[in-house]
Amino acid sequence: MSETPNSQAESAPAPAEDKTLDKLLAEAQARIDEQRDAWLRAVAETENIRKRAQADVAAAHKFGVERFAEGLLPVMDSLEAALGVAAGSPPALRDGLELTLRQLKAAFQKASLIEIVPATGARFDPHQHQAMAAVEAENAAPNSIVAVVLKGYSLHERIVRPALVTVAKALENKGGNPISDGNLNTN
Repeated sequence: MSETPNSQAESAPAPAEDKTLDKLLAEAQARIDEQRDAWLRAVAETENIRKRAQADVAAAHKFGVERFAEGLLPVMDSLEAALGVAAGSPPALRDGLELTLRQLKAAFQKASLIEIVPATGARFDPHQHQAMAAVEAENAAPNSIVAVVLKGYSLHERIVRPALVTVAKALENKGGNPISDGNLNTN
């Protein structure tokens, strides 16, 4: 029986050590889980940054010519205006202007710079058009385009310059005397 108390004394500290080892193991496992979670988040964030950088580079390639195109739009307008008034000019001058205009249009097409020329009577779209004036027009529906003042341009669906247009507005005083105060509300 003398061996039994010794063996019990030896086995008594073992459960306390097991608790300490289990606790240390649980803490280590928790730290491993936290570090694994942090690592996975860092990998995901790195992937997001890479994708964002690729999208930025693609946008830079796609819209890199936008400022240059904005500078060339007045040149296009001037060439078209010159051709409009060059009816009495020498044929060589007119041919040169037409050739230059065709080359500029080809360069615009190659750069995906597309004209916005709304048709007369088309509905006004504030995303593509800019109203320069609103006029009363009996034959046109309200908010429809009466005339195009200046063509607009878009680059890959992004508006570089909206088309400048004149828009029809509703007739205000149908049949009334525009000078008379008879239509005023006098409460």
